[in-house]
Amino acid sequence: MNRVTEGAIILNTKAVRAATRLGSGIMLITLSAAATAAGTGPNAEPDWPLPVHDDTAYGQVMFERLEYQAGDDEDVVLWDLQAWYGGDLHRVWLETEGEDVVDGGEGGELENLDIGYSYRFDRFWDARVGVGHQQTWGPGPDRERASVLIGVQGLAPFWFEMDANLRFTEDGDASAELEGEYDWRLTQRWMLQARGETSYAFDEVEEFGVGEGVRGLTLGLRLRYHFTREFAPYIGVSWKDRFGDTADLIEADGEDTEATSVVAGVRWWF
Repeated sequence: MNRVTEGAIILNTKAVRAATRLGSGIMLITLSAAATAAGTGPNAEPDWPLPVHDDTAYGQVMFERLEYQAGDDEDVVLWDLQAWYGGDLHRVWLETEGEDVVDGGEGGELENLDIGYSYRFDRFWDARVGVGHQQTWGPGPDRERASVLIGVQGLAPFWFEMDANLRFTEDGDASAELEGEYDWRLTQRWMLQARGETSYAFDEVEEFGVGEGVRGLTLGLRLRYHFTREFAPYIGVSWKDRFGDTADLIEADGEDTEATSVVAGVRWWF
C-alpha cells in the first residue's frame, strides 16, 4: 500500500468518526430537548410532574334529568340542567332545577336558578359561590326570593358524586342542601343510577311551605341506555316524603306528604 492510499484511508476514517460524533451529538440534543419539553429534562427534579396545558377554556351543557313523572295524583315535567365554562381550575357555572304540573293539578316550582364561580382546590373537588333565584307559582299567588350560596361539589371515595350547599335568602333564612348520585356500569351502554337528596332548614318560611328542621327525602333509581356518550334515555322510579314541620305545612294545605312516580326521560349533554 502506497503512502497516498494509506493517507486516503486515514482521512476517510477520520471523516467517518467525525460524522458519527456529529450525528450522536445531534441525536443527544434532540432527545434532550424532547425530554425537557416533556418535563423530564436533565435539569428537572425527579418529583416534578409533567407539564399540563391547563390554560384552555372549554365548556359543557348537560341535562342531567329531563323527564316526565307519572304519579298517583298528578303528573309533572322535571328538569335538572347544569352548564359551565372555563379551565381546569377556574370556571363559571349555571344550574337550574324545577318542575311543572301538567296533569292532575296546576302550579310548579323553580327550585333553584343559580349562577356562580367555582375553583378546583383538589383533584376531585370544587369550591363554589354564587347567587340564586327561587320561585313558586299556582295555585294561589306567585312567590319568589333571591339567595346566595356557598358549597362544594365533587367525587367522594367509592365514586359517589356529591353536591353540598349552604343557602342564605334575602330575608335572612338559611338552609343546607345535600345531593348524591352513584352509577353502576352494568355494560358499556347500560347504566343504573341511584340518586338521593335532602335539605335542612334553619328557619321556617311558611309562604314557601318550608318548616324548620329536616324537610324531607327524595330517592330515585334510573336505568339508562347510552346510544352515544352524549345521549342516554332512561326509565325509573322516584319516591319522596316530607318530614316534621314541612309535612305539617303541606298537610295543612290539603296535600299529600308522600308520593311515588314512574319516570321516563333523557340524559343529554353537549
